[in-house]
Amino acid sequence: MSGLMKVSSNPHIRSKLSTSAVMLAVVIALLPATGFGIYNFGLDALVLILVTVATTVLTELIFELLMHKKVTIGDFSAVVTGLLLALNLPSSAPWWIGVIGGVFAILVVKMLFGGLGQNFMNPALGARCFLLISYTSIMCNFDCDAYSGATPLAALKAGERVNVLDMIIGKTAGTIGETSVIAIIIGACFLILLGIIDLKIPGSYLLSFVVFVALFGGHGFDPYYISAQLAGGGLMLGAFFMATDYVTRPITKGGQYVYGIFLGILTGIFRIFGPSAEGVSYAIIIGNLLVPLIEKITMPKAFGKGGERV
Repeated sequence: MSGLMKVSSNPHIRSKLSTSAVMLAVVIALLPATGFGIYNFGLDALVLILVTVATTVLTELIFELLMHKKVTIGDFSAVVTGLLLALNLPSSAPWWIGVIGGVFAILVVKMLFGGLGQNFMNPALGARCFLLISYTSIMCNFDCDAYSGATPLAALKAGERVNVLDMIIGKTAGTIGETSVIAIIIGACFLILLGIIDLKIPGSYLLSFVVFVALFGGHGFDPYYISAQLAGGGLMLGAFFMATDYVTRPITKGGQYVYGIFLGILTGIFRIFGPSAEGVSYAIIIGNLLVPLIEKITMPKAFGKGGERV
């Protein structure tokens, strides 16, 4: 009997990376954007980040203890959610915004749908959209000690000139983690080198966005205008760190390309034709909701099924 083979359910090929290792890598990859955000916006940004992350971790812990479930805060997924949510908040937001957003992200979007792997949308973005709807004036106020006035994208939409180099470096108004393209790309390269993410979704997202903006933005293939659009509004943070979320992205390769193209076009529609200069958060959330349909359309057919009879 010792020679019997073990039988287990699929998938039979498993990654050596654990969930905690993947999530910890994402946290490390977000450190450059986090560090620059603290440097750029000061102590207020640090306090908001700490409060938001602490809220997400404690919310998950308390829920699992009350429901007599296995405690999973050691997988760092709650830390990732809290950090991403904090990086999507303006530094001028009061600390209780981080608390409300953190509780909503973990309790409503994640735990009530079964926990990690069962949520139908990105928890951090779901919470951000909830806060945008509920506390619009707070979430759209980017005035702080370092900056005042409109964000670069809002100024660009109003027909004003912006400093693209400052946008790439990050010395501009915006949310805590979205301003520095350099810091975000450093973190993204770290994840790509580790094999945590690849360029299928970010590449198709950014390329389709560029094409859409060039065709319908009214400026043609103007490098200045396209660069400003790419560098602003959390597009890079969304493309590399939130659109690539394992749980809410398509699992099929073809579906990931379709997903990325859809996000690029939808973000372009929001920015060019909508009243807001942003649009990344809502585009990704809508994309999350359509993932089951995208997977159904792009799922490869099993060998021997669906073929035409000769």
